[in-house]
Amino acid sequence: MSHPHPELTYPPPLEKGGLRVVALGGLGEVGRNMTVLETQGRLLVVDCGVLFPDETHPGVDLILPDFSYIEDRLADIEAIVLTHGHEDHIGAVPYLLKLKGDIPLIGSTLTLALVEAKLKEHRIRPFTMAVKEGQREQLGVFDLEFVAVNHSIPDALAVFVRTAAGTLLHTGDFKMDQLPLDGRLTDLRAFARLGEEGVDLFLTDSTNADVPGFTTPELEIAPAIDKVFRHAQRRIIVACFSSHVHRVQQVLDAAEKAGRKVALVGRSMVRNMGIASELGYLHVPDGILVDWKRIDDLPDHEVVLISTGSQGEPMAALSRMANRDHRIDVGPGDTVLLASSLIPGNENAVYRVINGLMRLGATVVHKGIAKVHVSGHASAGELLYTYNIVKPRNVMPVHGEWRHMYANAQLAKATGVPQENVVLAEDGVVVDLVDGRASIVGVVDCGYVYVDGSNIGGTDEALLKDRRILRDEGFITCIVVLDAATGKIATGPEITARGFAEDDEIFLEVIPKVERAIEEAVRGGVRDDYQLQQVVRRAVGSWAGGKIRRRPMIIPVVMQA
Repeated sequence: MSHPHPELTYPPPLEKGGLRVVALGGLGEVGRNMTVLETQGRLLVVDCGVLFPDETHPGVDLILPDFSYIEDRLADIEAIVLTHGHEDHIGAVPYLLKLKGDIPLIGSTLTLALVEAKLKEHRIRPFTMAVKEGQREQLGVFDLEFVAVNHSIPDALAVFVRTAAGTLLHTGDFKMDQLPLDGRLTDLRAFARLGEEGVDLFLTDSTNADVPGFTTPELEIAPAIDKVFRHAQRRIIVACFSSHVHRVQQVLDAAEKAGRKVALVGRSMVRNMGIASELGYLHVPDGILVDWKRIDDLPDHEVVLISTGSQGEPMAALSRMANRDHRIDVGPGDTVLLASSLIPGNENAVYRVINGLMRLGATVVHKGIAKVHVSGHASAGELLYTYNIVKPRNVMPVHGEWRHMYANAQLAKATGVPQENVVLAEDGVVVDLVDGRASIVGVVDCGYVYVDGSNIGGTDEALLKDRRILRDEGFITCIVVLDAATGKIATGPEITARGFAEDDEIFLEVIPKVERAIEEAVRGGVRDDYQLQQVVRRAVGSWAGGKIRRRPMIIPVVMQA
């Protein structure tokens, strides 16, 4: 089994007759999915998504893939293929098209409709090609065939790529639900046919690879949702992803059965469900939808709200309700239904929202206590079936944290894929398929690119570290004015501290230490303001670490007058 090593260097030029695969996101994380394929000097991009920040990224709105690897080769890109319409697969498309707006987008009808709505907000009019399962398209040196797969959003596609260097099958996100709400099965017959033709490299979804058995069919959660509706006393607030058409459909059906009206809350929820309804992917019963601003006119027991915020996002509607910062005032008798699974890393944020809602008196129903959500990803049993059907020559697990990809690799080996043909890679690791064998050949820069307000890429780890220190440790400023002629202290030191539980008087203890440190430095010939500021920083930092057990941000100011 191949592993990335820290000694990896920038890869050599791709061998003639080879196919290069570089994941710029989605490997070792759940989100930011983007894979670049290269052969004969041409590129194909599969997906271009975002990663949502966690508490270690204060002030960050979105995290993008690092485009630097392809930034000077944008003219070589044949197209961007989008497997489905979730944000972690399409959310970064506007930022890539800002670099070159005429790169064609290829995807299913719903996927393109969702990304076009997003691009409209960025004032980008894309070149698009809608495709469907069974369709085959030649794009330069890439021959693409699209295969229907079942996921938690309609119209998802796997893509089979034929090249002179070999073949590659990318599943996108998929599962093998045998009772899908829309009747659209994962096309295992097509997988078997492609397996008979020969799959040289299989990139397969790893998200649930460490979950035994089979993913529960969507249909089986309807009774649990109906039960919630039967027992709810007042309003029902359902939180789910704004692109989860299947879940919204189930809630609409349950609301109609219970005689309730439904209001959509959150701009992305309203936009996406409007698109899904217009295209026929969502059936909205007549008269059931109402404007959420008019729900006060209805009795509480006749109201259902479908909201964003199932992952505890601070600015999403549900989090604001939990913080009493929303027009909808949650209280005793209300029922909140979290109809989604937890994305790894979001657990604390979600539990904070749950606790906040329960503190307000609401009943909170979630996957941990009721079958109100099923995953959109194949579990281990389904992956084993897929490996046995496709019989790939080489396997590269994608889409998941390291533990998920490792579990996926073990499944591939268990079905007979040779250990040396299973490639475990992380973001930026370069994998070449040459003469039917996939191997790691190098690594390219592939860091996080932060969207921070209107700034893209300007935020770095040093800035985030400063923000975390300010948030967690507080800050101390120390202002000292020296006599320019003698070097003696003329004014100060003046200490200001913020973010500490201790009384202000305790900070007076550091003043003599700063005075002694400056006097010693001046006697030693130090007169430069910057060097003296570092002397002050060390003196205050040493005192703070020993006295109050904190490592605050220290802002020293030394002036000479």
